Amino acid sequence: MAESKAGNKGLSIALLVIGAAMMGYALVLDFSGSSAAFRGPLLVVGAVAILAGLYYFPTIEHHRSIINFIFLFPLLFTFTVTVIIPMALGIGYSFTDWNGVKVSNFVGLSNYTSMFQDPAFIWSIVLTFLFVVVNMILVNVIGFLLALLCSTKIKGVDFYRASYFLPNLIGGIVLGYIWQFIFSNVLIKLTASAFGMRNSLLSNSRTAFIAIIIVYIWQYAGYIMLIYITGLSTVPKDVLEAASIDGANAMTTLFKIKIPMIASTITICTFLTLTSAFKQFDVNMALTNGTGSVKFMGKTLSNGTQMLALNIYNTAISKNNYALGQAKAVLFFIILACVSIIQVRISNSKEVEM
Repeated sequence: MAESKAGNKGLSIALLVIGAAMMGYALVLDFSGSSAAFRGPLLVVGAVAILAGLYYFPTIEHHRSIINFIFLFPLLFTFTVTVIIPMALGIGYSFTDWNGVKVSNFVGLSNYTSMFQDPAFIWSIVLTFLFVVVNMILVNVIGFLLALLCSTKIKGVDFYRASYFLPNLIGGIVLGYIWQFIFSNVLIKLTASAFGMRNSLLSNSRTAFIAIIIVYIWQYAGYIMLIYITGLSTVPKDVLEAASIDGANAMTTLFKIKIPMIASTITICTFLTLTSAFKQFDVNMALTNGTGSVKFMGKTLSNGTQMLALNIYNTAISKNNYALGQAKAVLFFIILACVSIIQVRISNSKEVEM
């Protein structure tokens, strides 16, 4: 028995060492830009060797923990390879002159200083924050009102729910082109005949920004509505019946009972709308492509409707400046993380008060 344990321990250690060496070598080849075709298989075989080494490790107390880790490993490995490692590499690339293929020089903070000297980038940040605030309020208010409507006992309530949710199933690029046609053709004819207005909402930056907000609300309010419907369905009926017996009217029941009891749902919906609005990209690109004249910081800019995600994309892809685009992406991540944490903390404190 002791010999078997010793043999298993030796096999386990050998597999762990071999697996770690194979994975390390594969990652070194990948980070160095090598074109070796065996990098991927080497990485996978190394991971399997490590799992096998953990499985054969002769322990009784921690064997269940090892087995649990083995089951979790595929998810952890995928998350590490697709999120953690690229994020770490991206932060490193932001301090270099990376051109999307290789790194020639370490440039320090020059990418960060240059992006803050760009009025177009500062305008994109300002516009994004304005877009987030407006949409976080309107989407939640409209979604909640739709949820109240679709929670009542009216005929065809399932049809209304499906109709309101349907726009969320349409891709943002397709949605942008559809509404571009509506704004530039259909609405012009309607407004021209009714009000004498012959200009499209997309003809200048201010009205184009309003058009993007309209499209975003039309697309996302139905999704938020479903979450609010789920929250409203959890309100106990006996509490509502007791309020009705005590003489509470509909408005009192709504503000004193329903809204406080779905505080956690409001937190979730607020967080989802905040992060989604911050990351707005596809509708912005398809509807206006960020174009539009605007005066900002004493200069006339041509990106009057360009929000932060689209600005990062254009910097890296259109202008072929990957290092600067990566620096902007790092700042974008920091802003989004900070705002999200603050929002969740404030919402959680409101839940406790309610």
